[in-house]
Amino acid sequence: MAQRHLDPTDARLSSVGTAPTGDALAGYLRDQATEFLRALRLHRETGSGANGSEASAEAARALRRSARRISASLHTFQPLLDSDWCESMRPELAWVSGTLAMEHAYTARLERLLTALHRLSGSTAFPAQATGRDATAGPRADADASGRAAGAASALPNTAPRDAGPRTPPAAAPERGNLTVGAAKAGALLDRQLTLARTRAHSTALQALGSSRFHAVADKVAVLASEVPLLTTAAASDLRPHATAAEERLTDAVTALPLVTAGNPYNAAALVHGLSPDTVPHPQDAPWHQVRLLLRLHRYAREALTGPKGNAAVDLRLLSAGQALNRHRDASEAAAAAAQAARTPRIAPATAYALGVLHADQRHEVEAARFAFQQAWQKEPVSAS
Repeated sequence: MAQRHLDPTDARLSSVGTAPTGDALAGYLRDQATEFLRALRLHRETGSGANGSEASAEAARALRRSARRISASLHTFQPLLDSDWCESMRPELAWVSGTLAMEHAYTARLERLLTALHRLSGSTAFPAQATGRDATAGPRADADASGRAAGAASALPNTAPRDAGPRTPPAAAPERGNLTVGAAKAGALLDRQLTLARTRAHSTALQALGSSRFHAVADKVAVLASEVPLLTTAAASDLRPHATAAEERLTDAVTALPLVTAGNPYNAAALVHGLSPDTVPHPQDAPWHQVRLLLRLHRYAREALTGPKGNAAVDLRLLSAGQALNRHRDASEAAAAAAQAARTPRIAPATAYALGVLHADQRHEVEAARFAFQQAWQKEPVSAS
């Protein structure tokens, strides 16, 4: 499809055909600062308690989006901005974005893992996700959850054969039966652990939004909405070399990825590490997570050059690659959560077995996401307006 071009009257361009300059960057940063302040006002108006509305959750997401874009622009175009100001703001914006992201991450992770358990075990019942009150109720809540898990486990059908005659199903049937029995308790354990983590993340976010640290960040963003700390020589400087440098860093990082391995449907080396006593992040995942961050920096640099609101063409290759890397991140973190739950002391063998199967399933999802990224990245760039 035809690429959409910038309107000659756009403030980011002083005249038709001219390169985007520091003035365009200033306009982009002011826009993002305004979005940050608008989202903050909406978040305060819609309430932020434990039973916050969907509008409040959307406001938190908008806060994260604008914080990420401001931080990314300060990183990519730092030579055009006051260096000390950038160095002081970037960690604070990362703190805001990361703190607000955790509650949503735990919620999505729990849903992903329970859905996978349901699919793997073929069961029809899982313990309902606990509310924040249940998750923080202490030992009594743990006892209640264990009781619910035991009840759910007894209610699940055991698909193991009843006799050893000629009609006995294959050996895989007892394994499915063990998985079905253990899946309910595994689901209850994950529900308890991740709901508690989500509740704590919610409380942490509320405390952060009310802290003097956050108010200091909001004050600086409010100043940014009207006054961007450009260097005196930056107003007429071309933004494209800095955006190109961000793209080159991304390309170099992708080149270093083991894309040949990503083409394989099964990566046994990725499973060996997962359930070991070592709890550090999976060593194979780090380069992929880094590529995801660099891809985001590249996308935001393109936005700064062309504008985020309808003026920039959507690169379908970058969009597909970004979606694959998001899936990779989600699956790798879900696998780590399953492995962590499997390390819980004194859990039943059937529960540990179900969590091990769940971990392997999510590592397979990691490999599938890597393969999807490989396929997306190797395509020619295609733009759509």
